[in-house]
Amino acid sequence: MGVICWFKRDLRVADHPALARAAALGPVIPLYIVEPHQWRQADASGRQYAFLCDCLDSLRAELASTGLELVVRVGVAPQVLEALRAAHRVTDLVSHEETGNAASFARDRAVADWAAAQGVRWHEVPQSGVVRRLASRDGWQARRDAFVSAPVVPRIEGARGVSGAVADPLPAAADLGLVDACPDRQRGGRARAERALAGFLRTRGQHYRAAMSAPEAGARACSRLSPHLAFGTLSVREAVQAGRAAPAGRGRAWAGSMRSFRSRLAWRDHFMQKLEDEPALEWRCLHPAYEALRPAEPDTARLAAWAAGETGLPFVDACMRSLNATGWLNFRMRAMVMAVASYHLWLDWRDSGAVLARLFTDYEPGIHWSQVQMQSGVTGTNQIRIYNPVKQGHEQDPAGRFTRRWVPELARVPDAHLQTPWTWDGAGGLLGRAYPEPLVDVAAAARAARAAVWAVRRQAGFAEAAAQVRRKHASRKRPPAARRAPRGDSRQMGFEF
Repeated sequence: MGVICWFKRDLRVADHPALARAAALGPVIPLYIVEPHQWRQADASGRQYAFLCDCLDSLRAELASTGLELVVRVGVAPQVLEALRAAHRVTDLVSHEETGNAASFARDRAVADWAAAQGVRWHEVPQSGVVRRLASRDGWQARRDAFVSAPVVPRIEGARGVSGAVADPLPAAADLGLVDACPDRQRGGRARAERALAGFLRTRGQHYRAAMSAPEAGARACSRLSPHLAFGTLSVREAVQAGRAAPAGRGRAWAGSMRSFRSRLAWRDHFMQKLEDEPALEWRCLHPAYEALRPAEPDTARLAAWAAGETGLPFVDACMRSLNATGWLNFRMRAMVMAVASYHLWLDWRDSGAVLARLFTDYEPGIHWSQVQMQSGVTGTNQIRIYNPVKQGHEQDPAGRFTRRWVPELARVPDAHLQTPWTWDGAGGLLGRAYPEPLVDVAAAARAARAAVWAVRRQAGFAEAAAQVRRKHASRKRPPAARRAPRGDSRQMGFEF
């Protein structure tokens, strides 16, 4: 008799409720399934798979220290599970509750059918503040806070394993059709997650609140925990409790930064709850009136230029090139590049959102699609933010170091014209040759987009539908009216911390 502990996006041993439950039920087969179909989805990429492989190496070593051996299998989940059931008389399957993309949701439904047909008991265990089958957002915040405040689940020791479960070789990325160069991506694994958390709480987080808006400063000041949370080498509960335990008395900057850090961890669960409650927001506008706003078929040339950092808008291009090379971008710049794609370039959020999903090593479906819709103005409830990329370049990269690093074609452009090279006297020898002409007139494109979005908002019945969205998804937590959100602490895209 055996119990399968099915690892998904929970690649750790510490604070692992599902593993603890499996170990209490009987001899355990710790299983990870590499599913080729999942890696062929439009939101999957080689950088994510490389991070996963790091995490599996780490998990293998962690499990070995508890007396268990990780079994990696390649295939379709129900078929893999059935082979193990038949070979090892599996009676129970334990996993965490996953809020994933449509493909993972369909996979889980197929697994549920398999389990019911074979008489296998499937135990799905929460691992975050997301609540499955939530009837109402009323009281959700208290339930979430209680979950992250509960004691960390102790690490299992001396667990009983099932012998003879043979593992498959871990496929190479190319075997899964994943070709993605990301030379400066973050590395995965539990030890790196712990180092990132400790370093942030000890030194790097001091200026987190002030520095996280700028791409260069944010790369140092942000916690860089987002991929570890996305792949589960660190639990949200561990991060929350470590943030609460950070030493006090280090000044107002530290105190403010830690409040912002904890706040953004809470917003992380808030946005994931939206996808849990409404899986269709991955492919359908939250507010139905916006479905026909942008062309259904994308301007492929514009989409490709934006994805490659070839729009002719220097700060946008610098951000996209940096993201291509590192797999990471700070929160405000994520919002800006998405807004430019949606408003200035008038691309549908589903097309540009899939590009960003692939580029983010820390892609988390529940956060990503909620935020993509928010920054595209299609939720019907959020403030419409049309970022001016020229203004953002001046404010977030005033010395031009970040822009010049990633767009070296602009090396000869004087500082005063760096974000608007088309205004420079020497532009004729540069634009359309070494560097592209801007795809759009920034001001004119913003005006046209604003008019189109607000025209939809003025339609009959819009407010009533928006109220329904708000009732289902809005946070019930209301800050004091007199308190202003601090600089850099708004609810922006990505939640990369």
